[in-house]
Amino acid sequence: MYTRMLIPLDGSKVAEQVLPYARFLAKALKIPVELLEVVDLEALRLLANPERGRYIDTLLSERMDTGKSYLDAIAQSFQDTQVTCVVEKGLAEDMIIERAAADKDTLIVMATHGRSGIQRWVLGSVADKVLHEATNHVLLVRANDGGKTDGEAALKTVIVPLDGSPLAETVLPYVFDLAKKMRLEVVFVRAYALPTSTADEYETYSDELVSQIEAEAKDYLAEKVREAKGKGLENVSSVVNIGYGAEEIITLARKTADNFVAMCTHGRSGIKRWVLGSVTDRVVRHSGDPVLIIRAT
Repeated sequence: MYTRMLIPLDGSKVAEQVLPYARFLAKALKIPVELLEVVDLEALRLLANPERGRYIDTLLSERMDTGKSYLDAIAQSFQDTQVTCVVEKGLAEDMIIERAAADKDTLIVMATHGRSGIQRWVLGSVADKVLHEATNHVLLVRANDGGKTDGEAALKTVIVPLDGSPLAETVLPYVFDLAKKMRLEVVFVRAYALPTSTADEYETYSDELVSQIEAEAKDYLAEKVREAKGKGLENVSSVVNIGYGAEEIITLARKTADNFVAMCTHGRSGIKRWVLGSVTDRVVRHSGDPVLIIRAT
């Protein structure tokens, strides 16, 4: 399971909205935390003005010192948790991926707005590259205007989308372990849609087909509920809905208080189910709840 949590910060309130969840996870999982800020050298070069004595080395030293002081202050907000503060220079996304990769059991926890128009940690730049290229698991927390940065969040339920494939089920060992340690309710969800057909064909067999697909989906999830209870989990349930995967997942998450979604992805194209860029990508972008992305091997 996870042995360390890596939390990238950039000094913005957007990035800091991950902290309430990070504090909760660090305490529940009893793992150390590394706070990371990355100084962008290219950005500093734009600010350096040799004619006015603003040399890059001076700016870098000042920025590294400021970053360390900032992270040290943030570290004080974690109780009963070992916290390390690191300031590096380079590209943020590259440093996040590199530092996490040093330990495959490191969990990256970071914030994103999930839409364009925000300057820092936006999906489509730093968070997007980390999500696509990091081999570590990633927990993305959707930030919003005026979101909290202090205190601890509460996570009580994990929503687990499954589609019947071995790839999607890769998430299960991690979910079972997290549910035990964090005393989570587990909700399995499966959405199904009718195959494309002509209107005449649809009218002819839709009722029978819907019943058959629904029964198969319920049987499948019932087996997963039994499997979870066999692992020692008690609070386990399932939801089967007709509809499209991402939309049904997001709808259920919005109706469920204090939850996060845990799902699997390869993080690259070529995989038919739960691929980043389709279901997983839409859930990350449009869900208002944290999403844990498990990288399939």
